[in-house]
Amino acid sequence: MLADELRAFREFKKKYCFTLKELKDVNGVLYCDNLPLKDEQDNRIEETDIWVDCAYIFKNSLSKVLSNLFPYRFMFRGEELNSIECFFQGIKFKDKDIQKLVFEYSGKDAYHLKATSDYDWRKTGFLYWQGKPINRFSADYENIVDELYVSAAQNPFYRQALIKTNKYILHSIGGANPNETVLTRFEFEKEINTLSAFLKSL
Repeated sequence: MLADELRAFREFKKKYCFTLKELKDVNGVLYCDNLPLKDEQDNRIEETDIWVDCAYIFKNSLSKVLSNLFPYRFMFRGEELNSIECFFQGIKFKDKDIQKLVFEYSGKDAYHLKATSDYDWRKTGFLYWQGKPINRFSADYENIVDELYVSAAQNPFYRQALIKTNKYILHSIGGANPNETVLTRFEFEKEINTLSAFLKSL
């Protein structure tokens, strides 16, 4: 089932017209679709009628459950992962045994484990899956990310979150430089919005 769904998703992704929503700074306040991301008291506006801004640190439930850091458990290439985030932190470790340990952690804990790695992928552009290098800027990397998200969508709660969401999924705090992050705001928003649209089409 996973292989068939992954194949179908990749075909859907080729045809899907994704447009990244622009974030505009107006007098020090970020706007998306002419709606501010913060109110007059400087509190975050995490959901509107048009978009939901996702991050695990936000209070809004939908924002949390759409985040990579939410503790969804799922199988990926024979490994049990405890969040999508633990994959992205695990691939920063060359040693496959240590990587396997990272996979036991969910969201925020996995995120902070990066501080313990003795390898800086940003200097080489290579990440590691089970001891084998993957070029961060390659088609192989994009393929493994596709497989990761489709695998995560086998978790019924994550799947339902993506299907029930009828708004653009925004990640305003995401980084923009692919040399500094393993998943940019553009890459994340394209992947998750496309996957949401794909699952609704089934």
